[in-house]
Amino acid sequence: MDTPTTDKDTRKFMKVALREAKKAEEKSEVPVGAVIVRDGKIIARAHNVRTTAHDPTAHAEVIALRKAGKKLGAWNLEGCELYVTKEPCVMCAGAIVLSRIKRVRYGAFDKRFGCGGTVLNLTNNPVFNHRAETEGGFMEAECAGMLTDFFKARRVKKDKTEEQGE
Repeated sequence: MDTPTTDKDTRKFMKVALREAKKAEEKSEVPVGAVIVRDGKIIARAHNVRTTAHDPTAHAEVIALRKAGKKLGAWNLEGCELYVTKEPCVMCAGAIVLSRIKRVRYGAFDKRFGCGGTVLNLTNNPVFNHRAETEGGFMEAECAGMLTDFFKARRVKKDKTEEQGE
């Protein structure tokens, strides 16, 4: 059963993704959170753990896709929606297409690496046999602000360390 997503639902799911992003930030990870929804219910949630897991593929989206696959007992996530705080990168966009996600909604645009329409449009590219309807800008101020604050704090910490000669 395909339950249409309302603006109220999108906001609700994006808030959960932001809570996941906060968990990443608390681990000194880039604060990105993701939620996968099917029939209006959350079936998976995740946040970045690339640094703590020593795993270059441990992006929030990839982890959420893995969890959803396990929960459903299938690799094919047709009918599922992904909510993520930052536009998917090339790796995550490829995983989204290959997993058959129906729709992606994200918060912050990624002007350097975004593959959900900003730099490239891999999630909804007509050359592939599957496409995920992709739209960005949901709760953009909150999502982008969290990322900006994180990287600003990281630069300040680095500058202080360098000043102390460490």
